[in-house]
Amino acid sequence: MNSSTVRVLLVRGMLAGLVAGVFALVTAYFLGEPQIDAAIAYEEAHTHAHEHGPEVVSRSVQSTAGLATGVLVYGVAVGGIASLVFSFALGRVGGLSPRATALLLAGAAFVSVYLVPFLKYPANPPSVGDPASLDKRTALFFLMVVLGVLLAVAATIAGRRLAPRLGNWYATVVACLGFAAAVGIAYAFLPSMSELPEHFPALLLWRFRVSALAVQLVLWAAFGLTFAHFAQRALQGASGERGGTGRTAAAAAAPG
Repeated sequence: MNSSTVRVLLVRGMLAGLVAGVFALVTAYFLGEPQIDAAIAYEEAHTHAHEHGPEVVSRSVQSTAGLATGVLVYGVAVGGIASLVFSFALGRVGGLSPRATALLLAGAAFVSVYLVPFLKYPANPPSVGDPASLDKRTALFFLMVVLGVLLAVAATIAGRRLAPRLGNWYATVVACLGFAAAVGIAYAFLPSMSELPEHFPALLLWRFRVSALAVQLVLWAAFGLTFAHFAQRALQGASGERGGTGRTAAAAAAPG
């Protein structure tokens, strides 16, 4: 794949990420923000420390402009990175079309980058938990992200190597089972962390975590569908231009 095609895919990946970010933003605003407000209200109602420092950014700004900026920038960044991974993966994960490769990449990214860490270290509502353990929890979460990505790459390589002997279907099943087993081993060895207050409402916690998962699911699903369309059209256009140039050159070189 030449550099001009990679640049086209990068731009379209960032645009697809922006589109996905809009969908994720709507999901976060209508599903996530009410749960955050409820968690903050619970913390304020049950805390015994009434002295708070000055509020640097108001809650209304956090839930609107701050949320939009964070989600949209995240979507664009994710789209750019994913498009570069797509440029490398295309043609290396079987004889899949660009559309199918983009959808597979989005699904694999959601599982390895978010779902695997989330199941071990699920999101907690803000204002809840021990601030002293925030750094440790963050480090463990990102360690799980790295492990998820590395294990997904290893499973892909294993599936490719097993395909000639087992066939694509059984090689994929074995690779997925191996991935799940390796993730389970990582879960068993990494420490668990429970920081919620003893009487924190279970329903609120469940709704918050479901909303956090829904935001990421919507983001990756929207990105996969949008980028699959963009990538298919971009690569079809590039191949068409190369084919047209070749036909013109052949016609010009043909004897009259």
